[in-house]
Amino acid sequence: MGAVLVLWAGVAIVCAKEQAAAAGGPWLALPLITEGRIDPAWAQVGWGGFVVDGPALRTECDERGMGLLFYRPQKFGDCQIRIVYRCEKPKSNAGVFVRIDDGVPAKIGEKSPEVQRDAKGKLSPAMIEKLKEASEKHLGGWYPVHHGYEVQILDDTDALHRTGAIYSLAGAVPVPEKPQSEWRTMVITLDGERITVAVDGKRLSSFDPTATDNPPRKNWTEPIREVKRPTHGYLGLQNHDPGDVVWFKEISVRPLDRAQ
Repeated sequence: MGAVLVLWAGVAIVCAKEQAAAAGGPWLALPLITEGRIDPAWAQVGWGGFVVDGPALRTECDERGMGLLFYRPQKFGDCQIRIVYRCEKPKSNAGVFVRIDDGVPAKIGEKSPEVQRDAKGKLSPAMIEKLKEASEKHLGGWYPVHHGYEVQILDDTDALHRTGAIYSLAGAVPVPEKPQSEWRTMVITLDGERITVAVDGKRLSSFDPTATDNPPRKNWTEPIREVKRPTHGYLGLQNHDPGDVVWFKEISVRPLDRAQ
């Protein structure tokens, strides 16, 4: 618990240097499935979870609230993270969280106050207020929202909230076209303060939290800006709402190559 992946220091300044820094060594696959079950290195925060579905983990969402499956053994600094995933439909909602701070292990098993939905799956104003309160108190699956960064998975929405965006903080261009049934490969590069995201070889977004023109928070569902996220933090996979089905087949990491 709490071990840090030893990585190199330095921050890329221009695009050419970013590309050089991103050329790392062999990928190290994090264990997802062991003996037919989710590997015990992963722990759930909040509602819902994941189930083993063939060679992958599949989101198992709960109407009572969202959650996060996070990797406990170590934190990650300057590195690349490769995620092989697939969405059931363009509106399937999930995310990959990076740079979650040291408070998340204490949240294992914590759930926000549960909500109920009507026959159409909708939330009443009273239930939305319960979710808003859970967000404000950073409970359960809301903790990583405010203490890490979410790299969004949700193809069919606006630029600040779609696949590849740093949720509400850095917009993304659309993912390359591909049949819905095919796997996609996302590569997240953590380099100093900067985060860049590519999917299927196409760069979608870049985010620098020190920039002065980052968009402000617009509503309670978005992460607060005041909490300083660490440059070495935990990573996790989000399960969102009922009907949001996403599969994760591989999570691998490699340090940045500073020798170039």
